[in-house]
Amino acid sequence: MSGIGRQTWAIAEGYIPGGSHGPEPAMTSHETACLLNTGDETAAVEITLYFTDREPAGPYRVSVEARRTQHVRFNDLVDPEPVPRDTDYASVIRSDRPIVVQHSRLDSRQAENALMTTVAWSA
Repeated sequence: MSGIGRQTWAIAEGYIPGGSHGPEPAMTSHETACLLNTGDETAAVEITLYFTDREPAGPYRVSVEARRTQHVRFNDLVDPEPVPRDTDYASVIRSDRPIVVQHSRLDSRQAENALMTTVAWSA
């Protein structure tokens, strides 16, 4: 079966709060890209981050096995450099196979947590 989705995705909104409220790691403020690969081959994925005041960071490389999902916390991306906290950014996600991308954020800076999610824009 060929995979559903697209090979290029953009998430125009990105921000990891510097603080968190509650037990770690479950309640650590974070951004996540949820990657779905319904195809029969592993997808090689690259994530590039864009900022308002500096050159892009990346690519961060991730693989998503065939017929699997991979939830990538941007907090855990460290190579080629850690994703900065308290900094606005956007991301472009490119895959060598069709995938589906959904974005979510947990903002736990205060006890009343906020969770948002959206499907990324596909090109």
